[in-house]
Amino acid sequence: LCLMAAPGKVAAFRLPPLPTIGEIIKLFRLKALKQLSQNFLLDLRLTDKIVKQAGELKNAHVCEVGPGPGGITRSILSAGVEQLLLIEKDARFIPGLQMLSEAAPGKVRIVHGDILTYKMEKAFPKHLKKNWEDEPPDIHIIGNLPFSVSTPLIIKWLENVSKRDGPFIYGRTQMTLTFQKEVGERLTANPGSKQRSRLSIMAQHLCTVENCFIIPGQAFVPKPEVDVAVVHFTPLVQPKIQQPFELVEKVVQSVFQFRRKYCFRGIETLFPENGRLKRTEQLMMTANVDPTLRPFQLSMSQFRNLCNAYRKMCDEDPSLFVFNYREELRQKKMTRSLLGSPDQPEQTEEEKQL
Repeated sequence: LCLMAAPGKVAAFRLPPLPTIGEIIKLFRLKALKQLSQNFLLDLRLTDKIVKQAGELKNAHVCEVGPGPGGITRSILSAGVEQLLLIEKDARFIPGLQMLSEAAPGKVRIVHGDILTYKMEKAFPKHLKKNWEDEPPDIHIIGNLPFSVSTPLIIKWLENVSKRDGPFIYGRTQMTLTFQKEVGERLTANPGSKQRSRLSIMAQHLCTVENCFIIPGQAFVPKPEVDVAVVHFTPLVQPKIQQPFELVEKVVQSVFQFRRKYCFRGIETLFPENGRLKRTEQLMMTANVDPTLRPFQLSMSQFRNLCNAYRKMCDEDPSLFVFNYREELRQKKMTRSLLGSPDQPEQTEEEKQL
């Protein structure tokens, strides 16, 4: 274990001999649950490679999300971290993680809980806090995320980045996470790419996003139907769109409502039916955006212009921001059914899609 090499110096940390991950799975009769979209990574060379993408972890504080049987956990501990916080929702994995904790005395804290509700504001010591403009703190989030939780979780954390709260109360905390290959491609897609999406804009306007490498599906147990991307995030000192998260998300979501149509079709959904066309034209002209571009063709600066112009319109008419296009459609549908008129028009293609 940790031995004194010389006064005031600590030798490199080495885990004692332990059962393999496969043996742990057999020992505790662990089985990946399909309903939780669990997939185990047993190859320690791959778990080491994931951990290496996080950067220098010696003496760092790390939070691992969903450690499961503990493959990545071993690689994190072998990197010489100061403290490792494990957040695991599935109680079946806790005994195996406790075995790892005993093998690394004083280094591991296990929380049986859900990362979507866990309060990260108090997860790390206060002395690690850095100013936002400084280098990132010595804090890292690492996780092989279940596919079912990866997208809602990264959206939640991007909102935390925007508001500088949650795990980002300590500064520009870095994240190294796994996603389905397609989601990884969306997170890093450039303008014009068919993978360009709402996720591309929300991630790239707040972070430097790097698609590190792809893990083939057959490396996991059970084998998922898709390959897996390892993605690294470093929050930017200045977001590329300097507007509240909720406003950016509303504009970006609206633009991508109809990704195969001209972008003005999605932008129309920001406005009530009464005066919709006029306000859409006003927004596009103020933002200097060609209404016949497709959503995936828009650059980050064009999204910034749209958000800034929409913010100005909302400041002039606060009722605009709370307007909900789907709710307007729902009300129209209810009115139609109440009237019960056979002459009422069929739903439009857009209404069906929404």
